[in-house]
Order: sequence, then structure tokens, then C-alpha cells
Amino acid sequence: MDVDSLLIVAEYVSHQCNDKKEIAPMVAALAQLPAAVGRVDDVLADNGDYSADNVQTCVAHGLTPYLAAGRGTHHPGLAERFAPDAPAPDGADPVTTMKHRLSTQSAKAVYGLRKSTVEPVFGIIKSVLGFRGFLRRGLKAVSEEWTLVSTA
Repeated sequence: MDVDSLLIVAEYVSHQCNDKKEIAPMVAALAQLPAAVGRVDDVLADNGDYSADNVQTCVAHGLTPYLAAGRGTHHPGLAERFAPDAPAPDGADPVTTMKHRLSTQSAKAVYGLRKSTVEPVFGIIKSVLGFRGFLRRGLKAVSEEWTLVSTA
């Protein structure tokens, strides 16, 4: 999903019970986008998508991962909110690097875009389009239905 236009730029359906293994297929779908769409640089995802493998997949494909690695506090105190960023660890693995990145003020601003990008789109799909559940059955049929909904 593009944070500026709120357009869904790639989609697919899975029958997995959680999102821990869903970054790799999405990265593959993003790689298939035509050059005219533009290049994806960052991956913003919630804690349900976090795993070391997903971080590695993003980095291996030249994407900067912003995958929440746990639940943070929603309202930090003023001292924490305006504290200077800690220095980045030297020679850290991609997971440690990403966790440090997420603790920085600039990354918090980037990750905050997820809430104002993904949530309104699903609200539009539910409220405006009235989509509350799939009418078709089977992975192929549901995938086709979701492609139609995502396009709309």
C-alpha cells in the first residue's frame, strides 16, 4: 500500500493462520510491479509480521524493514518522547539494526504512517464498499474476490 495515495499496490490471499510467513510472498509480489508504479523502499508492518526471517527477507531484497518487534507504550513521557536517539550499534545483525532504527524519532514518524495508511483503507473497504466477508469459497476464488475488492 502506498502511504501517499492509499492505493493497494500489491495483494494476495493466504490460508495461513498468522502473518509470520507472509512477508516473503509480499516482497515477491512487490518485485513484480512495473517500473512505472515506482520502487518500494520501506516495509511497514505490525508485530504480527515480525520475525527474524522476515527482517532478513526485507534486507536481502534491498527494503528497509519497519516491523514492530513487540508492543510498545502508546503514550511515552515527555523525556522519552524528546530524548535524543541512541547511537546505532556497530556491526549489528539486521534484526538488532531494525530494532534500533525503530527506537529513533525518524523511524517512529515513518512507522506512524502505517496507522494512517492501512487502517483507513480497511475502514473504506468495510464501511464504504460494505465488504465484511468473502462470498466465494476456495483459495483461488477468494483470491480473485480480494483482487476485485483491492482494485475497487
